[in-house]
Amino acid sequence: MGPSLSPSDIAATIGLLTNRMLENDDVATLTTMYLKSYSVNNEILVAVCDSELIGRTFREGELHLSVNEDFFKGRHANEDEVKKALEDATIANLVGEQSVACGIDSGIVDEHCVITIDGIPHAQMVLF
Repeated sequence: MGPSLSPSDIAATIGLLTNRMLENDDVATLTTMYLKSYSVNNEILVAVCDSELIGRTFREGELHLSVNEDFFKGRHANEDEVKKALEDATIANLVGEQSVACGIDSGIVDEHCVITIDGIPHAQMVLF
């Protein structure tokens, strides 16, 4: 029979194992995004931002990007949910690495049309 472990020893061991697992997994899949959809006339506007950017403002030269809670903060969504929402979008506004990557992966955003403001990727899409 091995040594007896205290609850704090067990918690520390679980923490170490969790950290090792995270190092080997794609950490981007753990990051959540905010997803909010609007229906106006015949248009479907989809707003998506990386959750850690909500409420922040970014400036670079003349460019100014405000990740406004009222506009962007809908529900938490994973990559599959965001990509599904983007399939139906006629207008999209995407802010953050993961959100913009979803737009590129889903084919609605051309990676050459992404701008960065203070290091934060931003893309918009409008179907005509």
